[in-house]
Amino acid sequence: MSRPYGRRMGRDRDFTAVGRALSTPARSTFLNLLMDGTRRPAGELARAAEVSASTASEHLSVLVDAGLVTYQSQGRHRYYALADREVATALETLGTLADAAPVSGYRRSRQAEYLAAARFCYDHLAGRLGTGLTDAWVRCGWLAGRDELSLSDAGAVGLGAIGVDVDGAVTSRRATTRACLDWTERRPHLAGALGAAVGARFLDAGWVVRHRSGRGLDVTDSGRRLVRDAWGINLADAAVSG
Repeated sequence: MSRPYGRRMGRDRDFTAVGRALSTPARSTFLNLLMDGTRRPAGELARAAEVSASTASEHLSVLVDAGLVTYQSQGRHRYYALADREVATALETLGTLADAAPVSGYRRSRQAEYLAAARFCYDHLAGRLGTGLTDAWVRCGWLAGRDELSLSDAGAVGLGAIGVDVDGAVTSRRATTRACLDWTERRPHLAGALGAAVGARFLDAGWVVRHRSGRGLDVTDSGRRLVRDAWGINLADAAVSG
């Protein structure tokens, strides 16, 4: 099936539609919240951006029309999510060029700390936790490369030993490994099918838990012990949960 005219290979890209979709603070807030791969109700997004329900609906329609966001209706409610992982990757990379959003007040300051310490970038670990693991696994030979990561035999054994579904990641239709540029740390973290498998394992094992609000992750005591004892990563200054 041929691509639509505006997306044919070899054509210059028209960034204006995406630029317009990203041009208001409320939409930026929505996208930041959805970057962790969750599906959130319109009301929650409206409260986070401090806009009315009707205004949020207008902004969300713009994001849907631009292909950045999708929604699913359940009864009278709509739940919104990023369109796909490619959108998440593009936004994470764009974040390295954007200024940090201004932070005022204790609550917003704590939320910023959570994001910088540990978060999901769609389906894989990011922030200091994500980049720290990637750096450690490169140093110990589990991953090879930097801008383009690859899994070594030792890495397959080591990650399998902590319960990561390595076989599933390797046989996935997705790329097994990919380096995703972290917008807070300005260096790569592990993405791809293996990054998703690592993120799933950290959640299932209780080494991280989703924060009750916002996008950050709590690193639990057991998670801190694991990354410290296994790979020398000190997350003492990260947001943590017992």
